[in-house]
Amino acid sequence: QVQLVESGGGLVQVGGSLRLSCAASGTTSIMAWFRQATGLEREFVAGISWSGSNTPYADSVKGRFTISRDNAKNTVYLQMNKLKPEDTAVYYCAAGRTLQVSPTPYDYWGQGTQVTVSS
Repeated sequence: QVQLVESGGGLVQVGGSLRLSCAASGTTSIMAWFRQATGLEREFVAGISWSGSNTPYADSVKGRFTISRDNAKNTVYLQMNKLKPEDTAVYYCAAGRTLQVSPTPYDYWGQGTQVTVSS
């Protein structure tokens, strides 16, 4: 059973930056970040293949967020720059076998970490 542990969330001002980390207990193929704002559905943020060659992003974060991974450490990161109030949400790390924007195919999920961007 793969376990994912997220960290790095917090409170930041508009335009600020945060780096989220997700440590996996074992090797994973596809990793992704999702977020869920209060009262809304969970949405795809970014994904990454094992090699890092495929890194799709949601349109809302393109140019601002960067997903990366360190397979030697079984860790995936989400660098978030130029943060906006609309980025406020609980951010979840997910692992699965196929890189998809829907959350349902992912097999494992982290506990979530809160990101709050003040306006």
